[in-house]
Amino acid sequence: MSQQVIHPMVKLQRQVQKLIDSKVLKPTDSIWKIALLYGDDWSFLKQELLAYDFTMQDPVSELLAVESWEDEE
Repeated sequence: MSQQVIHPMVKLQRQVQKLIDSKVLKPTDSIWKIALLYGDDWSFLKQELLAYDFTMQDPVSELLAVESWEDEE
């Protein structure tokens, strides 16, 4: 039985969607606002986002719009 590992960015997308649903964040808020909520985990997540060509000024709606986080080979 193989377990599928959830990509960290998929996990982040789900958490950000919950924050939007609960009105903590707005889709138009900048990604940097997520940093305030993630504390110690933010360093890793920020590096991942930058690797996918996001800037901290991009709206969180762009993060949620990504359909696949697979690394292209």
